[in-house]
Amino acid sequence: MTTVAVTGATGKTGRVVVTDLLEHGIDVLAVDIAVSPAARAEFDALGTPLMRADLTDYGQAVDALAGADAVIHLANIPAPGLAPAAHTLTTNTAMNDNVFLAAAQHKLSRVVWASSETTLGLPFDVPPRYAPVDEGHYPYPTSTYALSKVAGETTAGHIAEWSGIPFVALRLSNVHVEDDYCHVPGYWDDARSRRWNLWGYVDARDAAAACRRALTAPVTGAQSFVIAAADTIMNRPSADLLAEVFPGVALTRDIGTHETLLSIDRAREVLGYQPAHSWRDHVDAR
Repeated sequence: MTTVAVTGATGKTGRVVVTDLLEHGIDVLAVDIAVSPAARAEFDALGTPLMRADLTDYGQAVDALAGADAVIHLANIPAPGLAPAAHTLTTNTAMNDNVFLAAAQHKLSRVVWASSETTLGLPFDVPPRYAPVDEGHYPYPTSTYALSKVAGETTAGHIAEWSGIPFVALRLSNVHVEDDYCHVPGYWDDARSRRWNLWGYVDARDAAAACRRALTAPVTGAQSFVIAAADTIMNRPSADLLAEVFPGVALTRDIGTHETLLSIDRAREVLGYQPAHSWRDHVDAR
């Protein structure tokens, strides 16, 4: 695999994914609808072309993937509440459908794409059935954003069957870059402030590594994986957090003191995913 198209390349996660691929000797075709002069200069400095494309248009999606061997598809409205609910659903669904069909048209070797932890029941206004929450706690969309990801996973499954292309959906937790970690101590006084995703997060560098590993992992058909940090974002034991905020939710196994409550066991086993970064590398846990 020599050239990978990355959609949403100028976004928070996209920039880190592009850099990671380049550092591992993989050429990148960067694609986004948000292409400012500063962004173009940034990607020019990396030696990577940056194409402006509206992926809600199928023809533009086909053109954007031309010349790629695989695609990492990150472009979407990235969270609920940023746009009207119906617009989020229709826009994300259109982008996903067009990129998936364009990948099949070009006979790419692999589609890796950003699904979401929200497909598992976030913001857990209804408590999870068990913890750690894993891939079996699906589908449970509670917003049109989450529904767009569930629809994408369903579509990916069928296009994978038609085309023979492996599709890997990464159910990313709340992505953090280094500048975000200064806010972490502000979460600690109130355990409920981050209850919405079981105190989960993922470092953008680990998300990028998961994308890269997913390009070559031994996957057939369409498969999905929870991608989170190895720990929670809190400085308290995970079992204590669960008992306080979700007292009726049982643990299905013993967990480490600060272990994530978004299970990454399957990603470790199949993708070889090993999160290497933590807020604890940047903030004093005391």
